Amino acid sequence: MVSLAHLKRRLGQYAAVWVSAFLLSGAAILAGLWFTDLMAAADLVLPVGLALTALALGAGVVASLVSRETVGTKLVVVLLAGLLVLPLLWAPVSAAVAIAFFADRSIEYSQAYAAFQIGVSQVLFPLSQALGDGDLFGWMWSAFQWVSTVVGFLSALAKVWPMLKRLLGPEPVEET
Repeated sequence: MVSLAHLKRRLGQYAAVWVSAFLLSGAAILAGLWFTDLMAAADLVLPVGLALTALALGAGVVASLVSRETVGTKLVVVLLAGLLVLPLLWAPVSAAVAIAFFADRSIEYSQAYAAFQIGVSQVLFPLSQALGDGDLFGWMWSAFQWVSTVVGFLSALAKVWPMLKRLLGPEPVEET
């Protein structure tokens, strides 16, 4: 039996980690711009952001594994963590990409971004080779970026929307 309540709680925590990683990395990079160049700031912030994000995901998985949940629930949590690890790690990187976009700079000059791209390509390239020829890799990298951004946006929206509804108050009732 799988506990949907536990999965919902873990997915909510995943959304919170995604939003936090995006916002904290973005804020740290922007703060770093007061002292250094964008690429140097990104190279300082991204490794820390990626490590903290991975630790947060790992802590959630370990908490589920040591909980009193069923084996099925634990397996689903591990499977979801495996599927969502790359989109989650994209959160701090996407903050750097967004800042570089608005600064009209090329993020490819960041060593941390290049290392992240190489790490992801080591996962995606064998998949693209198994599914087709080498031209598929460029498409898979683009698809990874878009899917990761959409997953992050939807998880952020799922986390923020209930707070916005509470903030705006109850729906007005029509009087008859």
